[in-house]
Amino acid sequence: MGKVYFISDAHLGLGNRKEEREKEERLMAFLDQVKKDASQIFIVGDLFDAWIEYRTVIPKGFHRILAKLDELVSAGITVHYLVGNHDCWVRDYFREEIGIQTHTSEFEILLNGKKVFLHHGDGLSSKDTGYKILKKIVRNRFAIWLYSWLHPDLGIRLARSSSKTSRQYTAGKHYGEEDGMLNFAKGKIESGYDIVIMGHHHKPVYEQIGNGIYLNLGDWISSNTYAELDGVQIALKEWKQ
Repeated sequence: MGKVYFISDAHLGLGNRKEEREKEERLMAFLDQVKKDASQIFIVGDLFDAWIEYRTVIPKGFHRILAKLDELVSAGITVHYLVGNHDCWVRDYFREEIGIQTHTSEFEILLNGKKVFLHHGDGLSSKDTGYKILKKIVRNRFAIWLYSWLHPDLGIRLARSSSKTSRQYTAGKHYGEEDGMLNFAKGKIESGYDIVIMGHHHKPVYEQIGNGIYLNLGDWISSNTYAELDGVQIALKEWKQ
């Protein structure tokens, strides 16, 4: 049985051309490496800084990473994509064109005998009241339908501008032990989960809680961190190319 890997918050498309090329190269090198022994790869949200998928149009600039994901799936690796708050307008492209298992909300899964719960982490913080309201609006089917009538050039441009502002705000917030994400993880572990994995706040965390583990994946902007489940042990690691 191969290893299971978890990443989140690459926010591809966030920076300038040079920054994004360097980030993409790091991520591509990581995926090339894990391809050698991975059975499953989980993307736990915000792979892109803004993903607005029209019915016949996808955002420009990501063909290399999309081709790499297709290569992984073609190699027999199961790829899961849990959408985050920056890539929530996913339609059927990843599932139909690439074969990625797409999850539009948090979910549980049994991995190597471990009961794992995955949540991007958005909307769980006690300080995210405003986002909780916004999330209901942004993910509303009628709102998405209205937005889809904008020309893709305008729609994607507006989405990217909004995403940059949102990410900068999220990254600048303080998350302490009192934060709702940690409390949520504690609740899940107390209810019987062995591992709770999240992303969203861009700070890697590995914390033993009772008989379980809460793990935050950090990001691929500055941390370059990922989780590796090898057999029954999970570890938080840093990718160094």
